Amino acid sequence: MPKEIAKNNGKDYSQLNKEDLIKIVQKLESRKKYGLIWDEEKVKEQFEKDAEGALPVLKEVKGKEITDKNGGPINILIEGDNYHALSVLNFTHQGKIDFIYIDPPYNRGTNDFKYNDNYVDKEDIFRHSKWLSFMDKRLRLSRNLLKEKGVMFISIDDNEYANLKLLCNEIFGEDKVETYIWCLQDKTEGSFVKTSTNTVRKEHEYILACFKSQIKFKKYKGEKSFSEGSFSNPDNDPKGPWFSGNMSRNGIKSTTGSKYYTIVTPTGKKYARNWTLSKDEYEELLLKGEIFFSKNGDGVPRQKIYQFSDSYFIQSSVFSDVHTSITGKNELKEIFNNETPFDYPKPTDLIKRLIEISTANQKAVALDFFAGSGTTGHAVLELNRQDGGDRKFILCTNNENNICDEVCYPRVKKVITGYKGTKDSNVKGLGGSLKYFKTKFVKNASNKDDFKIRITKECTEMLCLREGIFDEIKKTDDYRIFQQGDKVLAVYYSLDRKALSDLKKELNKIDGEKVFYCFTLDPLGLDKSEFIGWNNVSLEPIPQKILDVYKQIYEY
Repeated sequence: MPKEIAKNNGKDYSQLNKEDLIKIVQKLESRKKYGLIWDEEKVKEQFEKDAEGALPVLKEVKGKEITDKNGGPINILIEGDNYHALSVLNFTHQGKIDFIYIDPPYNRGTNDFKYNDNYVDKEDIFRHSKWLSFMDKRLRLSRNLLKEKGVMFISIDDNEYANLKLLCNEIFGEDKVETYIWCLQDKTEGSFVKTSTNTVRKEHEYILACFKSQIKFKKYKGEKSFSEGSFSNPDNDPKGPWFSGNMSRNGIKSTTGSKYYTIVTPTGKKYARNWTLSKDEYEELLLKGEIFFSKNGDGVPRQKIYQFSDSYFIQSSVFSDVHTSITGKNELKEIFNNETPFDYPKPTDLIKRLIEISTANQKAVALDFFAGSGTTGHAVLELNRQDGGDRKFILCTNNENNICDEVCYPRVKKVITGYKGTKDSNVKGLGGSLKYFKTKFVKNASNKDDFKIRITKECTEMLCLREGIFDEIKKTDDYRIFQQGDKVLAVYYSLDRKALSDLKKELNKIDGEKVFYCFTLDPLGLDKSEFIGWNNVSLEPIPQKILDVYKQIYEY
């Protein structure tokens, strides 16, 4: 083969053996005929070098925890490269996350996207390839974290929208990706319009919604747009002014359908037709006094629509009624004494709306692995205060330009504990607890058993995070015991089983749901004969469960 033909992209294929050439041909043959393809081999990331011969674990930063005396959910902040954080979460939270929101770099070529410690500018011919490689790895890991009915939202603008949409189609499936428009204009705060570089004045960004399986979004609580003159209170209804809304469906002559039934008025007149309410819904409103019969009780029934009652709406494909980054900026100013230590923060209203329409679970777990200024955590805490929920958040961010130390963590702390506002007003804290972790690496060893011992010694915080149990109540050289409410976690670190009987006695003293992680070198798990009589205890082997997850992510 001539060398000028054999060389491609800096590689001399003439020097490869037959086996390697066959692999290359097979890879080329297996490529899709349609889809998103980019030059991935040229764009290895720094985090891949950091993890060569090592695996990530978590270490708690003591002194930065926040404890709510009233109890409640424990939130998590992880400082480190988000790929390593997502790797850890693939062990601790796989299939447990209800909601993900991320606001990744938009890759505008204006020092907003750093790759391998260098900003990517517009002249970089691999600009889009680097961004796609960066996003692809993280989106695949984060998809694993979602519950079957979980949703991921991604903010983006025109620079990478088309590429991101194709990438999400590939990862989630084309029928499980939808696009929303977020308007950058707000009547109450002015406009936030980007400068046009070509012919279009940009007044919007995009939000991609990605699902693991088909779901139906919920309605959100909003304000009515009726004029004040439409309301009156002729019957002195204690719920306040109202007007009557139509209950009859179009095509009232139809005698079929689940909402076809007969309503009898107070005067005995009957109306049989299709209605907008089911029979159960109608009877519930009738008992509450929220059905109105005109003509002194003889007319067609109508539903009372109250001026000051809650209204619920289906989310449009256009988010035109939530605030913009101007509000996000003002929220930061209020917290940081008129300073704005972060560019273009998203407003909490936007994140709250996304949570509200995507999950009805008031104990939902929300994740943001591009946490930035911590808006998602702030939004979760505000939503809990508004509706009494017990949602939890997990925020992941690196500490580039001290973003974690000086912005994200201080913001979360102030929002939880309270702070002095811009007008010297005391802003009450929203409450909640927080655990602060950093990613750390355990170096590989030539001796596999030695490596397993090292991982076991360093995995305690990961096990606590996985089980949601953090308060240590007993510590020895061989084992540790943690408790959170009625849940108990025990970790046994020694290959020597002499202290097992002591641990068993300690666990028998404690009531509650118990999970026990025990060290073993055997990749097949624990010898159950060693645990006869361990009642009401769930047994888990370590570190093999961790290594099994990491084998899908890292080469080691």
